[in-house]
Amino acid sequence: MTTVRLVRHGQASAGWGIDPDPDLDDLGRSQAESVAARLDDLVGEATPEVWTSPLLRCRNTAEPFRQRRGVVALVEETVREIPSPPGMATSERADWLRSAMDGTWSDLGGEFVAYRDHLVERIVEIEHDTVVFSHFIAINAIIGACSCDDRLVIRTLDNTSITTVDVTDGILTLVEGGAEADTIIR
Repeated sequence: MTTVRLVRHGQASAGWGIDPDPDLDDLGRSQAESVAARLDDLVGEATPEVWTSPLLRCRNTAEPFRQRRGVVALVEETVREIPSPPGMATSERADWLRSAMDGTWSDLGGEFVAYRDHLVERIVEIEHDTVVFSHFIAINAIIGACSCDDRLVIRTLDNTSITTVDVTDGILTLVEGGAEADTIIR
């Protein structure tokens, strides 16, 4: 059995409809330090692998934990946030995402189902305990795979919440869902 802890990034300095790759704001940096301490307690003496989305808010949320553990974080493209439809302007992204969040992966169709399936397959392939710094919809996709739920949003995950799943013989099992909060897509 492999334990995978999925950490939603800290609070970003700008919304999804404003900046495609914002950094963390001051609260987000504080959250990153706090989640590093919580993760230290959770993993104990173990040395898990550390993966992060390539997006700045995830890389910088991972940094305090990576430094504490003295490991290199693998930048993993597959755990990035859901892509926007091709050709969509940044200013249109937040409205699109708010609408999509009310539906299912099947409603979105083709490329989005492929994104979800590839993400799930990548997590299922993990062979060593791993901490993955990722995004709201991506983590929800993993939760959905655990429960055979096709909705985009199953839990309203708070910034730096930790969702824990086990991988056993190619099967994902939700151990603990991350803390929830009202999430506003800006």
